[in-house]
Amino acid sequence: MQKIISGKVRDVYEIDDNHLVIVTTDRISAFDVILSKPVKDKGKVLNALSLFWFDYTKDIVKNHVLSDKLSDMPKFFRNSEFEERSILVEKLQILPFEFIVRGYMFGNMWNAYQDGKEFCGLKIEGNYQQAQKLETPILTPSTKTSEGHDTYVPFDYVINALGSETAGKINYLCQKLYDLCYKYAYEKGIIIADTKFEFGLDKENNLVLADEIFTPDSSRFWSVADYQVGVSPKSYDKQFIRDWLLSNKNGGEIQYDNVPDTIIDRTADIYQECLKKITGGIS
Repeated sequence: MQKIISGKVRDVYEIDDNHLVIVTTDRISAFDVILSKPVKDKGKVLNALSLFWFDYTKDIVKNHVLSDKLSDMPKFFRNSEFEERSILVEKLQILPFEFIVRGYMFGNMWNAYQDGKEFCGLKIEGNYQQAQKLETPILTPSTKTSEGHDTYVPFDYVINALGSETAGKINYLCQKLYDLCYKYAYEKGIIIADTKFEFGLDKENNLVLADEIFTPDSSRFWSVADYQVGVSPKSYDKQFIRDWLLSNKNGGEIQYDNVPDTIIDRTADIYQECLKKITGGIS
């Protein structure tokens, strides 16, 4: 057994040729930089939400989860450090893309729209305001990179890389997953404005849903009650800490190492509120 990845949030351990253990830490990143202070129990919240959604969507597509019981993992993981933040998963050939489904005009797509530019090869038609719901959700892929920023690409790029059959199936699954979970979350008071998916191939070349799904790290979650077109909505995700960082630069530089404890603690509360709204439980 060895640790093969120490990412922005997750540590990945290779158990053997067929199995990995993914440990979700309390680290938090913004703009691809890890902040110096962790967010209490953030990893447990992300783990609980991913497990909830993987179970909720298991009839749509196979996922990589095998077990969240420490007793099913090597002895190394059987202590409180790994409790409620570790999952045993199937080892996959991970596809080199992230697939972002966007249901609302926001973020990078809003910036491109304001400038009259295409986004992922798409020309967005219509008259939109910030945070306005799109007529239909849009799939905007990006390449996966181990360092630096991911790069948005047209869907034709995915077709050329993976083939039309695999790319078409991914497009269908992403839309299906988003539609199903959007409806569930909306009834719980949360708008899933956008979210990302990652897929891999198992040994039989079947598409398998991997990584995390519908968490505050991988999605924009907005409050249904507070939602308004034209403004940045109240969120249940990382946007709170992103906004603080952008509003508190020093000499034009983002202060990744100087986030006050009050902001870190409020971020922890937001993640817990999100978990409670969606699952009814608190980590």
